Amino acid sequence: MVIDLIDIEKGDEIVVLKFDNPPMNAICKEMLEEMEEILEKLKEEEIKVAILTGDGDSFIAGADIKEMKEMDPSQARYFSRKGQKLFNKLGKLPFPVIGAVNGYALGGGLELALNCDFLVASEDAIFGQPEVGLGIIPGFGGTYNLPESIGSRKAKELIFTGKKIKADQAKRWGIVNRVVAPEELMKEAREIAGEIIDNSPVAVAKAKLAINQGRKKSREGALRTESDRFEECFQFPDSKEGMEAFLENRDPKF
Repeated sequence: MVIDLIDIEKGDEIVVLKFDNPPMNAICKEMLEEMEEILEKLKEEEIKVAILTGDGDSFIAGADIKEMKEMDPSQARYFSRKGQKLFNKLGKLPFPVIGAVNGYALGGGLELALNCDFLVASEDAIFGQPEVGLGIIPGFGGTYNLPESIGSRKAKELIFTGKKIKADQAKRWGIVNRVVAPEELMKEAREIAGEIIDNSPVAVAKAKLAINQGRKKSREGALRTESDRFEECFQFPDSKEGMEAFLENRDPKF
């Protein structure tokens, strides 16, 4: 498959995926196919952090409405399930994913962003789930992930009204971690990536797994999961190197 809707910038330890489907980077069937192929390849490579952002003035401004308008009910279900499964794969990548949100993150764009581990937004970013104004509902996980992120009442307010909120409000509500000037967006995302990379990739991956698995369990179940992942860390040389470096007052070599 020719990759032409998602640009890839790969460094030694960081990969940047930039959505490039002018004018608003709308999600279409082809973009989902390309993204699925990219994620499968990234799982096999030594990547420590991925950064997702959009080209131009939008992160992702939703799904391709012209394409959706022609779908029958069964095609709509297939499109929804494909997006859900793909975004779920994004959240399960064995390394952290940082969303660098520039401009509009609406509909499927917000749903994709919610599957990132960390979100940095430019001051001009706009968030929302405006699907009800189109006669549909969020279909890529928004009715689950948004309430989990900000609580059911705030999520219902966004979804039922279809209103859009600015980056500062998204931060207050807990959707976004940090808000920066537009020109500082990628610098901030890369700085966060650098802070992550300084640590053990094994430990970061196990921490991500423990958090994600624990969300779906009772408190006791989540604590057992944490102990399981804690135990697994001791199967890798990173744990010995990290603790030896601490005791020897030097930087670890992971």
